[in-house]
Amino acid sequence: MSHMPSTPPTSPTPSEKRRAKAARRAGEFPPAPEPLAVPVFDSHTHLDLTVQEAGVPGGATGDPVEALIAAAAKNGVDRLIQVGVDVDSSRWGAELAGRNDAVLAAVALHPNEAPRLADLDEALREIEALAAQPRVRGVGETGMDTFRTGDDGRSAQETSFRAHIAIAKRHGKALIIHDREAHADVLRILDDEGAPDTVVLHCFSGDAEFAAECVRRGYHLSFAGTITFGSAANLRAAAAITPPELMMVETDAPYLTPAPHRGRPNASYLIPITVRALAAARDVDVDELCATISATGERVFGPWK
Repeated sequence: MSHMPSTPPTSPTPSEKRRAKAARRAGEFPPAPEPLAVPVFDSHTHLDLTVQEAGVPGGATGDPVEALIAAAAKNGVDRLIQVGVDVDSSRWGAELAGRNDAVLAAVALHPNEAPRLADLDEALREIEALAAQPRVRGVGETGMDTFRTGDDGRSAQETSFRAHIAIAKRHGKALIIHDREAHADVLRILDDEGAPDTVVLHCFSGDAEFAAECVRRGYHLSFAGTITFGSAANLRAAAAITPPELMMVETDAPYLTPAPHRGRPNASYLIPITVRALAAARDVDVDELCATISATGERVFGPWK
């Protein structure tokens, strides 16, 4: 005999879903690829989320954040940009950058975070204060996301993006953009507000035509592990027409793990897989590309040390 519950079951909350996903991921980091001969930097990572959702590779002991940084350095990824998605993670990233020479920080409210805030203006004031710190070198990730935010949250998302553009310009910091299914909106708002001197399209997701338009404007395109996916011919075509001096490489860890390790947690030590895929897409030498990307990082974000 079946038993009917007295109250209907409830769907898991977003935090419960994240914890469940983290439990499935824990301890499943991919093996380390062959280290890079010429060091490069990870232009976009979330060390805090990596530790929270996946732990550390190889069961390392001690400080988990330091273990992630050390694992990256061992594989030729000697500098990182720690990216904030809300006030707390932005504050944490700024503090980490202040005590670790291998890390610079970017601070912002993620576009999907903005519509959820009870007081967006107060959160933006806190982001502006953090943006003034010397080892905070980017404002992001900000931008537009029409995939996860519906029409009811679009106004707050756009208001937040415009405010972040202004913060980046006031403080002379690079603007790091999250653009998910919102290419036209992102360009429209940048045109309306006037883009900062330096713009980085994080986890570039457009085709060659959109890449060409971004290159024409002098924007930097940062490619993630998605370029290794079998279905990503459009990204490889975009990479092929992007000048090396406008190109960056990133993990977006713990997400977007490169093939053949999709579904497992990502971390900065896996950058060699992605940068080799970029070199193949451009038909250039890996060491030469790493040297160019590394120099671009110093030019865009300034020296780490």
